[in-house]
Amino acid sequence: MTEPVIQLKDVSLTLGHGASSVHVLKGVSLDVAQGEATGIVGPSGSGKSTLLMVLAGLESVDKGTVRIAGELLNGKSEDQIAAFRGRNIGIVFQSFHLIPNMTALENVAVPLELARHADPFGAARRELDTVGLSERTTHYPGELSGGEQQRVAIARALATEPRLLIADEPTGNLDQATGAQIADLLFAKAKERGMTLVLVTHDTALAARCMRQVSMRSGRIEATPELAEVEKVPA
Repeated sequence: MTEPVIQLKDVSLTLGHGASSVHVLKGVSLDVAQGEATGIVGPSGSGKSTLLMVLAGLESVDKGTVRIAGELLNGKSEDQIAAFRGRNIGIVFQSFHLIPNMTALENVAVPLELARHADPFGAARRELDTVGLSERTTHYPGELSGGEQQRVAIARALATEPRLLIADEPTGNLDQATGAQIADLLFAKAKERGMTLVLVTHDTALAARCMRQVSMRSGRIEATPELAEVEKVPA
């Protein structure tokens, strides 16, 4: 049996110090298989986004083990985790997080340059073409619509061909029609490339498209239903 891409065991995390500290994650254990699409759902403050930060190596846990793509993140330095993330993890944020003084092409090329890709701009151009933005490569984020900015962000996340794609409320800043197009794109790319997709969303319809939904409340996982026999993502 193939090793899960995500293996969390008894993960706990407290943020802040003293009287202001908050126990955000409480004994979270979760396995996610290669190619699985998992939706993380739950009320605000339940720990969903913090869980994604842990998966991305952007937060270190106080207790438990975090293994991503077969590699243990516990004990690694920030530089080691950053290098690992650059090779294995793509991230899409609700607010796009594009660099405003860089063109779409330059934004997508950044992770490729950091990874010392042989042809970062050629690869970035091809990636923008796959998300339907071949005519917008020289435009800056301020010249793009919200949907176009999110497409650039998706292209940037996909550019290094990661095994794990993480999306935090990827349609949260978009209108319904544009959000549906972005959701279609995310699921299609994940399926096409065999990537593991983990997304946090308040959108029940978006979560329902995942192969499995994981419900969180008060820092704990409430339920991890069995994996669906047939993927719900349209071909």
